[in-house]
Amino acid sequence: MAHARTRSAVVLGVQAHLIEVEADIGDGLPSMSIVGLPDTAVAESRQRVRAAIRNSGFSWPDRRVTISLSPASVHKRGSGLDIAIALAVLVAAGQVPNELARRAVLLGELALDGRVRSVKGVLAVALEASATSSPLLVVPEENAREAALVNDLTIAPVATLSDVLALFRGAPPKPLPKSASKNVQRSTGTDLADVKGQELARLALEVCAAGAHHLSMTGPPGVGKTLLASLLPTLLPDLNSPNSLRVTATHSAAGVLAPGAGPITRPPLISPHHTTSSNALIGGGSSNVRVGLVSLADQGVLFLDETPEFRRECLDGLRQPLEHGHVTVSRVGYHVVMPAKFQLCCAANQCPCGPAVGKRCECTSAQRRRYFTRLSGPLLDRIDVRIGLSLPTKAEMKSTNGAEATEAVATRVHLAREVAQLRLQGTGWQTNGEVAGSYLRKHLWPRSASELLDAAYQTRRISLRGIERVVRVAWSIADCAGHAEPTIDDIGLALSLRDSAEH
Repeated sequence: MAHARTRSAVVLGVQAHLIEVEADIGDGLPSMSIVGLPDTAVAESRQRVRAAIRNSGFSWPDRRVTISLSPASVHKRGSGLDIAIALAVLVAAGQVPNELARRAVLLGELALDGRVRSVKGVLAVALEASATSSPLLVVPEENAREAALVNDLTIAPVATLSDVLALFRGAPPKPLPKSASKNVQRSTGTDLADVKGQELARLALEVCAAGAHHLSMTGPPGVGKTLLASLLPTLLPDLNSPNSLRVTATHSAAGVLAPGAGPITRPPLISPHHTTSSNALIGGGSSNVRVGLVSLADQGVLFLDETPEFRRECLDGLRQPLEHGHVTVSRVGYHVVMPAKFQLCCAANQCPCGPAVGKRCECTSAQRRRYFTRLSGPLLDRIDVRIGLSLPTKAEMKSTNGAEATEAVATRVHLAREVAQLRLQGTGWQTNGEVAGSYLRKHLWPRSASELLDAAYQTRRISLRGIERVVRVAWSIADCAGHAEPTIDDIGLALSLRDSAEH
């Protein structure tokens, strides 16, 4: 009886789990069985592995082959285990040495002719392999650049199963491809200087970018809501190295990172259609953990155009990520946490019909109420800035006075964030929008404006949570204006930014 072990990995959500692959060749009728909670793709590797071994010039053992995938409690999904299974069988059959095979992590799908195909989630696997001090990560050539983003890991790109076997027989690894270029977010082609009028909206964008606050815009069609939302990510600073790696790993796990692409260095902008399902938006699924759009928007902006048209369960599902910065998906047999720290930007018409310019609204008051009831109170309470937009005046449209360009505003946002980071040093928070209410009340509460805030609460214009969000926005306004702490005017402006659009 022959036995061998190799290692591979599976990705659940955005987290990689190392898998031990055991192969046992024993007496009995020729057969192959796989145990350890495999899904259909893993179970079908029996045909792929057998054909790839034979078509690569090696012999398949004509005996009973048993493959065990452990830990048995982890669901095994996808085709990335193919290489590890094939190598385990060949080591158990005595065709490949067993020394390095036990310590390396192998990832890749096999074609029937022995070619190695790319898989998703390679960066997440590379991070896990690095954390467990694995000496070698074997990946498909198309995924080598992605894996090479993890510096303290030896990467071996392979194109065929023969390359894998040559590597474990002592051949040197192939050289890594040239460093990938940065995966830069495409420019919208529009600048803030091109926006006519909308001074309040421009101010709101700057404040929200400076403090990572959530934003809601209400106004008639054609007023510029979508345009302004697309400009919000252009005001945000580049992602730092840890966040860049985290965002790139999330996109890789979701399968939306192009093969050979470099790291994502700009905050992403994700804009789902209003027909998007709850599972697609939040993440999850009945039998497989899928990365949701809120996780793809991590460290960036999630823009919901025509927000009241989204399903109620989709909008209410945003409460957890807005509050905690992550999504928890629990199903029978697994529990997955995925990052979802994004800025929410909502846009809505003033009524369901959304009349064109010059047209009269024909919606009844009941229809308007139903239109906005999908935006529940708890969700709206988590949005820091809520503004109403109106069509620019004729004078504003004809004005030749140049408004501030994106670059100038982005520079001011960058400086404001540096001030906030210095103030919050040692707390673990980077922006005003992240500060916990308890810390805010104890260390950053503007005493000079207590009467103004108390009056807003006493008139029931705003909840206690809303009061805290007003103070966070006031700190961002102060940082942009260069004030040492929020003034009464800053507090008043923060209150007006929260109340300028009532549904």
